[in-house]
Amino acid sequence: MSDERERLSHHLIDVCRRLYASGLIVATDGNVSCRIDAERFLTTPSGMCKGFLSPEDLVVVDLDGRALQGTRRPSSEFGMHGAVYRTREDVRAVVHAHPPTATAFSVAGVSLMEPILTEVVLGLGAIPTAPYATPGTPEVGEGVSRLIADYDCCILDHHGAVTVGGDLFEALHRMETIEQTAKVALSAHALGGARPLAPGQVEELAATRRAMGLRDIPVTRLPGSGM
Repeated sequence: MSDERERLSHHLIDVCRRLYASGLIVATDGNVSCRIDAERFLTTPSGMCKGFLSPEDLVVVDLDGRALQGTRRPSSEFGMHGAVYRTREDVRAVVHAHPPTATAFSVAGVSLMEPILTEVVLGLGAIPTAPYATPGTPEVGEGVSRLIADYDCCILDHHGAVTVGGDLFEALHRMETIEQTAKVALSAHALGGARPLAPGQVEELAATRRAMGLRDIPVTRLPGSGM
């Protein structure tokens, strides 16, 4: 095993354990991947608890999800990861988890797109929701990749969330931010309703993002969806 693959293996396992320990995934939920190089990707195996993986459990696949190295079967949802990697060459890692509060918002049909937290506008731009698609089908990747073209995260209707990053930990932190935002939004609704940031405040934050050299993400609209 090369030094780079060994480093990525340990980082991927660390991220999986953090997701499991924080309740963002349970049982055999979720899947995580990262780029090794232009043609190879490291991904979690199918049907295993991600909180208890070892380097030997990980699988090296090509962009189509075909196993190149490893004894396990790769995640059945790598097709979604592959769609993201095809859409964004800058993405080095993809995390798919089932954050319970954020997932509950999608089950209830309540959007997290509204700009209510400064740190979300600065860090994520916005949190859109992809339309429902049956897990493991190409439609999941199609819906996710359409949003990831503009955003760094999205909720999957009735099916968790996806985040991307320049490395595994950035993708993890974005997943944590989604769940934290959902918890704040839920508490705000219980207190009488969330007050969204004013358009001028959102634009100031968007200008700050641009000044920081971050991607220019649309923060007040969601292309092609009511959510």
